Amino acid sequence: MQTQFYQPHATLTGPAYSPWFKMLATLVTCALAGYGISFALRYSLMAYGWGVRLLFLAAMLMLFLSYVGFLRSRVTIDANGICQTWLWSRQARWDEIRSAKLIGIPLAGWASPPRLVVRTGNAFTTFNGGTPELLAEFARISLAYQIKS
Repeated sequence: MQTQFYQPHATLTGPAYSPWFKMLATLVTCALAGYGISFALRYSLMAYGWGVRLLFLAAMLMLFLSYVGFLRSRVTIDANGICQTWLWSRQARWDEIRSAKLIGIPLAGWASPPRLVVRTGNAFTTFNGGTPELLAEFARISLAYQIKS
């Protein structure tokens, strides 16, 4: 029986993205959707083949799905591990995690908070935290796995 290296004090659930990031995503999505509509009106998509129309539709659908994912994504840290919902869920169990590190994007900390990068086997999984409580727990996880190494 293998003991788990890290256990959170309590179950913690919150949004994966901060209100600031969601507002920025809304602005970018509206701008891209507006440009797509402008493009479709200027270059009459009906004059082009089905391939171009389907590509344009797929791009707009992906933009919409990504936007909904940003708005609805949630992170849960519990006794089993870390889970983030999105278009598909990402999960890392405590017994699978080999290392964890909190990283930020240089010169873009104002737009995007740090994220937790977890290594499980040969794969890396990234988790986003949209609340100070989640970011604090990410920092504790990162510190615990730095000490382990």
